[in-house]
Amino acid sequence: MLYSVKRVHFIGIGGIGMSGIAELLSNKNFIVTGSDLSSSPNVDRLRNLGIEISIGHSDKNIANAELVIYSDAIPEENVELNAAKSKNLLVYSRAKMISEIAKLNNSTVAVAGTHGKTTTTSMIGSILKSLNLDPTIIVGGVVKSIESNSVLGSGDTFVVEADEYNKSLLQLNPTIAVINNIDFEHVECYNDIDELKNTFIDFANSVPFYGTVCLCMDSENVVSIGDKIDKPKLTYGIDSKNVDFRAIELKHNNGCVSFKVEIENTIHSFKLNIPGKYNVYNALAAIVVSHIMGLDMENVSYALKQFSGVRRRFDTKVDKDIMVIDDYAHHPVEVKSVISAVKNNWNRNLTVIFQPHLFSRTKEFYKEFADALMSADKIFVTEIFASREKDDKSVTSQIIIDELINKKNHKDVTFLPLKNAVDELNSITKKDDIILTLGAGDIWRYSEQLGKHFDD
Repeated sequence: MLYSVKRVHFIGIGGIGMSGIAELLSNKNFIVTGSDLSSSPNVDRLRNLGIEISIGHSDKNIANAELVIYSDAIPEENVELNAAKSKNLLVYSRAKMISEIAKLNNSTVAVAGTHGKTTTTSMIGSILKSLNLDPTIIVGGVVKSIESNSVLGSGDTFVVEADEYNKSLLQLNPTIAVINNIDFEHVECYNDIDELKNTFIDFANSVPFYGTVCLCMDSENVVSIGDKIDKPKLTYGIDSKNVDFRAIELKHNNGCVSFKVEIENTIHSFKLNIPGKYNVYNALAAIVVSHIMGLDMENVSYALKQFSGVRRRFDTKVDKDIMVIDDYAHHPVEVKSVISAVKNNWNRNLTVIFQPHLFSRTKEFYKEFADALMSADKIFVTEIFASREKDDKSVTSQIIIDELINKKNHKDVTFLPLKNAVDELNSITKKDDIILTLGAGDIWRYSEQLGKHFDD
């Protein structure tokens, strides 16, 4: 293929979304370079693919670039971003680049929703791969079965996670759109829930007249926008009865969940080797998409049973006398869902270490976080992970702790600096305990350490 642009540079290449695009373009024989503030497993993985990556930002890093792609986390004053603009290079956001990649395929399946995007996208991609449909996939997490967050396929379907942050999902015009749920989130981007819902409405209505919008009717906010979507729709749920696809007879056991779905007057059985009611919702969305694509449900059931999950999504690090689980949950709904999944599957003492993510999110949802954490037997709350935000001395994780102790009357809540996590957990953990680390920051590093420690 002839390329008018050959050299592509990524600012913030180590991010989970950016690294997938970088790998995909590298596999398409573009000359890819990148930079990031620090090394990480994603950076290491890309370097092993032969991609040159600089640690630290400098205008020298873009010296040979023809196209520069930047992460949402990159500030406007970034030296590489400014240098690219001053040189009149092509400059694309991550979201715009994904929309460009979508143009390479005949059809796009885009998975949206406040929660479950990564797992649902991974499930759909895994189903299509298992049926040799060879999709192109970009997802916001490392899928365990392929050890990557992107796949360059030769088929005609593009499966992608559609992120509502900064309204990025509006860059896509999918053939099939999924909306798993809507909860207020990204308070730095949206003034209120109505603005967020309007973004999902615009996303759904970008589907062509011959496409389909898949809606989870167990989400009140999704139900509230249904009448404003003027494209073909299919609905799904668990608690809602008047839906096109409904999961029934859910059974939770030892980290697995089984259920049944009636499809065109036939009952089909499914089993997931990952736990939680929330994962049944994710699987239901994948089942609806598979039905739209005309796939055989017995093959879909087999593929879902083989699905081994995504890193940092109920990611078991060790399962011996002591179990260590890590999860990316960073919104109150997600935190509550993951803790419920543990409680529904194991009758064991649960210690949760929660790392709040973003000052703005902590300030907005501290009461909801306290409520979500309540069913844990022992709770440690760490310092806030600032991520893309500047430090805000007026907000600390203590507001969650105070809410748990003073308003919720939880009897075992403590602040824990992350650097002390391994030593502290080593001193108090007993046989049959479950340790659950939660957060979208760098808590995963300590979960890895805990896993290695208790695996010895």
